[in-house]
Amino acid sequence: MAEMDSLYRMAMHLARNPEDASDLMQETYLKAFKAEARFELREAGVRPWLFKILHNNFYTRVGKKSREPVLSDDLSYQPGPGGDPNEAGPAWDLKHLNWEQVDDRLKKAIHDLPEHYREVLLLWAVEGLKYREVAEVMGVPLGTVMSRLYRARSILAQSLGDLAAEHGIAVDGPGP
Repeated sequence: MAEMDSLYRMAMHLARNPEDASDLMQETYLKAFKAEARFELREAGVRPWLFKILHNNFYTRVGKKSREPVLSDDLSYQPGPGGDPNEAGPAWDLKHLNWEQVDDRLKKAIHDLPEHYREVLLLWAVEGLKYREVAEVMGVPLGTVMSRLYRARSILAQSLGDLAAEHGIAVDGPGP
C-alpha cells in the first residue's frame, strides 16, 4: 500500500481522468493481491512489479476499447490514451512535490508527449525506476527504454527552450 500515491499518479498520466485511474488502481491491487503468493521478491522489490501490473491493465483496456464498435456520432472524438541500466532515475521527493505549482508549460509539454515516451519518462524521472525496471514494467527491451527516454528528453528540450531560457538554463539536447 506504500506505493499507492506513485501508482495513482502514473494511472492518472496514463488514463487521463480520475475515474479510469481509480479503476486501474483497483484492478492493479486486486491482481497483485491475487498473485501475491506467486510473487518472488527480487532485489528491486514490489514497486516495479506493481507498475508492471498497472501498465498491463492499462494496455489491456486500450486494446479492448480499440475492438469496441464505434457509433457514427463518435467518429470525431478520439481520446488521447543512455546511461547505466541499473542507475535509478532522478526521482524527486514526491511527498513534497506540488504538481499544481509546476509551470503549466512543463505540464503541457509532458502531457503532449506521445504516450510511449511519456510513460518511460515518468517511470524513470518521477518514479525513480531504473532502466531495467522500466523495461520490465513496460515489457520492452532495455534498448527501447533508453531510446524512448532519449527521444522524450529531446522533444522536451525542444518544446521547453523558452522556459529554460527564462530560468537561465542552456539547452543543448537531452544530455547523457
